[in-house]
Amino acid sequence: MHPLLLAAMPFGETLGLGAVAGFTIFLGLPLGRVRALQGRPRVVLAMLAVGILLYIFLDVGSHGVEILEGELEAFKHHKEAFGTVVAYYLLLVGGFFVGSVGITTVEQRLKARSQPAVAGGAVPAAQAATAEIGHHDNPTTTRLRLAMTVAAAIGLHNFAEGLAIGVSAATGAVALATVLVIGFALHNSTEGFAIVGPLGEVRPSRRWLALAGLIGGGPTFLGTLVGYEVSSRPLELLFYALAAGALAYVIGEIWGGMRRFGYRQAALIALSVGFLIGVLTDLVVTYGGA
Repeated sequence: MHPLLLAAMPFGETLGLGAVAGFTIFLGLPLGRVRALQGRPRVVLAMLAVGILLYIFLDVGSHGVEILEGELEAFKHHKEAFGTVVAYYLLLVGGFFVGSVGITTVEQRLKARSQPAVAGGAVPAAQAATAEIGHHDNPTTTRLRLAMTVAAAIGLHNFAEGLAIGVSAATGAVALATVLVIGFALHNSTEGFAIVGPLGEVRPSRRWLALAGLIGGGPTFLGTLVGYEVSSRPLELLFYALAAGALAYVIGEIWGGMRRFGYRQAALIALSVGFLIGVLTDLVVTYGGA
């Protein structure tokens, strides 16, 4: 046995590495404070973020399917009951729909509550327009909400990554845990950029950026803590499914919002570059054998 696999990594050191892996998300967030972008630069920034998110979506989805396939393989060799395979599949489906359709449902209800009510239930057109500009559906609020949804989706993904770090460290795979931290830290450094991409001309406050970084990167630390103490495949699958669903929603929203600005060729090039950036940063993890 390799000497690095003889003992588990100390708990405190493991948490420190998990914190480092999550903190790098803050590296890309300051871009949100840069002077407001318009036209082509705005589209390129947003679609670059979509490319990164698209890769994360595929990465998250593949991990979830791998867990399900592992249960199916166990059933095939008579090591697992068929009911367990079905339960895992339903967990995957349920998590995905909660992450995608659930967000849409909540958003629609928030919009409905924000509409002003008048006698008879009718809302004059001028009043409705004013409410749309001045209340929950104004462009600034919409973009900030969408960007924070990106942060939440990434946070779900990073919690699952943290689980992998914690489990590896607890089982004595110190070398693997270290490589995972390096790979995830590099990968997470691009996620801050993905969070601020949908903001466009909106310039968020430093407090908003700090909260977005905490929501997106903090779960890496929490996942490391949970993974060190508990090894749970259903929990891991659930967070992958939730993250995939939320990412699907976010990608669709950003894509739809950017189409009206044109610059189709520049948008597709930016999307491709963003996707390849995601592939490149993930190669470190693959090289480590994760």
